[in-house]
Amino acid sequence: MTFQQGALLGILFTLLVLLVWGRWRYDLVALAALFAASLLGIVPQSELFTGFGNPATITVVLVLIVSFGLTKSGAVQFVSALIDPVADKPFLHIAILTFLAAVLSMFMNNVGALALLMPIAIQSTQKAGRAPATVLMPLSFASILGGLVTLIGTPPNILIANYRQDVTGEAFTMFSFAPVGGAIALAGIIFMLTVGWKLVKVRKQSAGLELFDVEKYLFELKITAESGLLDQSVGELKDQLSEEKMDLISLIHKREKMSVVRRSHRLAENDLLMLQGPQEDIDQFASKHSLQMLSAENARKEILHSEDSQVSEVVVTASSPIVNQTPREIGFNRKYRVNLLAASRSGTPHRNRLRDFQIKTGDVLLLHGDVENLQEAIVKIECYPLAKRNIDFGGSAKALPAMVVFVLAILSTAFGLISIQLALGIATVTMGVMNIVPIREFYKGVDWPVVVLLGAMIPLGGALETTGTTSLLVDGILSVGGDLSPVVLLALLLIITMTVSDVLNNAATAILMAPIAYNIAVSLDLNPDTFLMAIAVGASCAFLTPVGHQNNALVMGPGGYHFGDYWRMGLPLEIVIVAVAIPMLLIVWPL
Repeated sequence: MTFQQGALLGILFTLLVLLVWGRWRYDLVALAALFAASLLGIVPQSELFTGFGNPATITVVLVLIVSFGLTKSGAVQFVSALIDPVADKPFLHIAILTFLAAVLSMFMNNVGALALLMPIAIQSTQKAGRAPATVLMPLSFASILGGLVTLIGTPPNILIANYRQDVTGEAFTMFSFAPVGGAIALAGIIFMLTVGWKLVKVRKQSAGLELFDVEKYLFELKITAESGLLDQSVGELKDQLSEEKMDLISLIHKREKMSVVRRSHRLAENDLLMLQGPQEDIDQFASKHSLQMLSAENARKEILHSEDSQVSEVVVTASSPIVNQTPREIGFNRKYRVNLLAASRSGTPHRNRLRDFQIKTGDVLLLHGDVENLQEAIVKIECYPLAKRNIDFGGSAKALPAMVVFVLAILSTAFGLISIQLALGIATVTMGVMNIVPIREFYKGVDWPVVVLLGAMIPLGGALETTGTTSLLVDGILSVGGDLSPVVLLALLLIITMTVSDVLNNAATAILMAPIAYNIAVSLDLNPDTFLMAIAVGASCAFLTPVGHQNNALVMGPGGYHFGDYWRMGLPLEIVIVAVAIPMLLIVWPL
């Protein structure tokens, strides 16, 4: 083993440990690994950023923009009309949702497909008197399975196709993945409909305003003539509340509600303060400053039914700028002009000091504010609302053009007329020119941390081969398992890839495993395409944990799931996938 090989293996091992630990975001960790490799001479400085111009990275960016355009235009939001009538029939309800999720994920980003369907699924299950947990995990899994079917369905497929282009001169086409991926997706959905959804752990608490019990920590207090707060500024009051671990949500002065209260405002007799905090702390504060405690029910009605403001439940995404921060650090009212009323994790409301609650991906937040400010804040903090948006089903003027542009791009690629990058590139420009995606929002749908991850990992993947590390790993694997049947070896690689993908980003898994699988096949004089397809399947099938795929993390809070709940349905589903994938791979891509 040379110095470069040992150093690269050390960097990759450290990378894997840090990604699994999750202390720092994966794009930052990947960039650090890339720069470390360059400092050690493993990745030439002239090739440091070649990953960002790689066709696979560009394709992912274009797919995300087009997916955003389809969602923005309303082209795929007609689906709720199909779902609501069958909400009281569990089997049909889950069947329609899972098949829709799979079909949408074949042609658009599966995170976007889930974001579109999740609010519809939650509201329809609640109307039917069932917990959203019964459908959210099948919905997430189906959106992942649908991505297996096409080239643009999931980043691992794009990366595997690009790797094949590099080593053979010819990439996989749009529907090369369809025979194997389609069979797996169909088998997986059938399993979830017949057995899987019954294995999901359902707890009483889940998404819904009743989860938060607003009246337990929102209190209305009246300033009396004897109060020591008289004539103090709101700024002084907020400083006191901050020390007491409480927050001012709103203020009513002479019957005029002030949702965003100016710090210079002077408190007067009969002003009504809406305070947030534990009841014991509120009681002590009211007694200390001679404030009259009004009913919590009045506070709740004021928040939930006010004409000039509203509340919204949102789920925190992995790309949100508020991840790993506390409300104290974020300053919702100051920065976004909204109030954070409550937060929950895995279906359990946070009962302690909200100001010190560290927000994580998948948490559900209850926000309050003016309608305009609230909608703007949700966009800025990159969270997904858990309520259906009001759509004019009479037909959005942009929906039909968006669908036409997208279908033409897919057909031109499917018939081999132009490359996928050119087809999607033309589609994105057309959507911009036609204002389907407003120019100011052109890149809003791009998951930039994933793009940075790809840009950093691709040169590291190339270094595996240029330094001879791939050959070293392949020789080691063959020395142990070289006498195994090719079918057993194929199955082992598939299972190993699935296992790694459960704790590591699927794109990173594909980049690391593709060279190993290809070189093993070449060394044994077997069909490399069979092994590359196995890696594509394994990298995308992450069903055992909420960290393996962003969709699993997104449904964790609204579904009230715990970390260990995923394997209940995920493990038998992965067994089904292996049982279907191996014979399909051997039939479609013979060894």
